[in-house]
Amino acid sequence: MAQQAVRHRIGVLGAGNIFGRYVEGLRGFPELEVVRVADVDTARAREAAAEYSIPAWGDGDELLGDESIDIVVNITPPRFHAKTIITALEAGKHVYVEKPLAATVEEAREVLDAAASSTALLGSAPDTFLGSAVQTARHAIDTGRIGEVVGATAFVRSSRAETWHPDPRAFYGPGGGPVLDMGPYYLAALVNCLGPVAQVSAATRVGAPSRTVTSPGRVVDEVTVEVPTHASATLTFASGALVTTLMSFDVWDTELPRIELYGTEGTLALPNPNFFDGDVRLKRHGDLEWQVLTPVTDLFGAVGTPEQHRRGLGVRDLAGAIEGGAHRANARFAFHVLDVLAGFETSQREKRFVTPGSSCERPEPRPVH
Repeated sequence: MAQQAVRHRIGVLGAGNIFGRYVEGLRGFPELEVVRVADVDTARAREAAAEYSIPAWGDGDELLGDESIDIVVNITPPRFHAKTIITALEAGKHVYVEKPLAATVEEAREVLDAAASSTALLGSAPDTFLGSAVQTARHAIDTGRIGEVVGATAFVRSSRAETWHPDPRAFYGPGGGPVLDMGPYYLAALVNCLGPVAQVSAATRVGAPSRTVTSPGRVVDEVTVEVPTHASATLTFASGALVTTLMSFDVWDTELPRIELYGTEGTLALPNPNFFDGDVRLKRHGDLEWQVLTPVTDLFGAVGTPEQHRRGLGVRDLAGAIEGGAHRANARFAFHVLDVLAGFETSQREKRFVTPGSSCERPEPRPVH
């Protein structure tokens, strides 16, 4: 295959824990090139640039002032998402932001307004639903392999961030917690497969009020919990499917599945939606054994290896949209995911069913083999 010429030059805003995952993932796309890294801590930006052989580094103003950059990948902490997204859009840059779209629904609405008034495009994580696993499940549903989807289950287990992240405070502060940290991967997979959510009923609570940090190189020894760490909810989808969810940082050991979809003619079992690829299993009524479905798209990375921790498929999706293609990991999709998940706490606080104020289209499926 002929080498593709670079078509998009990327500046990464934020040199934190997941910076390397993005750089490694983006290097799998020859048409994308990371040319600058920026961070409020310019020394950290300089170190990141040296480690990954990126030619330029500095602060955010320098990144936005670089006229050669057309895409900003924003991996700042959630509390900075709204301000940094809006500033980048106003600078004429296309933006891809890590999830959540913003720390609150109110801030996310401001982001959507800014995107609507800009000629630049805004994309947002999670993008793992673009991987072969969820795309294969989507294809199985769309081709009637399990009939009409009646219901589903989704179980978020603890990410144990305090054991591997040097500064896990963001996981337990505003914009964090299992619902907004891990929940977007699960809900994005479900919305991709089933469409938008029409109603939320949830209960939430805090488990242990503080967490001891044991990660190597930690910068704090203890984290105070500011958000619920255990949530249970029932989601009614506009399609009529009923989804039971458990999202928790307090469930460390379990035999629960990640995601299962139950149809009138069979069941689909999906792997961890935090990864792009993995076995999707089907068992139709009357089958004696589960069968592993052949992936309908190429793998993003080797299953069972650190390649599954890489990021970047959503950035390639944004680049394709800039070129006139479908925009799947778009801002309205991400806003609906955030809106639904924010409804968990509203339902708990007000002791009622919550109707999300948003909706979205099911993203266009990726082309199959």
